[in-house]
Amino acid sequence: MIHEVSGDILLTKAQAIAHGVAPNDDFKQGLAHVLHEQWPAMVKDFRHWCHQSNPKPGGAWIWGGPDGHRIINLLTQEPPKSAGQHPGPAHLNYVNHALKDLHKILKKEKIASLAMPKIATGVGNLDWNDVLPLIEKHLAPLSIPIIIYSEYHAGVQAKEPAIE
Repeated sequence: MIHEVSGDILLTKAQAIAHGVAPNDDFKQGLAHVLHEQWPAMVKDFRHWCHQSNPKPGGAWIWGGPDGHRIINLLTQEPPKSAGQHPGPAHLNYVNHALKDLHKILKKEKIASLAMPKIATGVGNLDWNDVLPLIEKHLAPLSIPIIIYSEYHAGVQAKEPAIE
């Protein structure tokens, strides 16, 4: 069940939030920046994971905070060329593989609902009309609410169908 809403994704009632990043991302742009401010431990753990496993674009990594929040980092973009630089662009094949991993994570972790932005379309520079069919392909078969925050409105609680 995929639903598009407008509001502030940080106010979601979904069990997990997924968003697009790059391997070794600096979390200084877009939603990643906001998540960095909200959960700095997630960024520290992500950097440690990247250092240990040297991930490639097209994967996914889940983080669970002590407060129960779960963030799934989808590796949709090319890594920065060097430390301190912004990540490279997103590619549809990375998004496709990351969504396949996301599907597996949602099932394995028994996550009951997911919120996500229009991944890879902001900083990643992809067209939403190309990304949405991939989301539908990989996530629509799940019998959980997938809430896509298509418009950001700071401080506004979205009406999330099937969660409220």
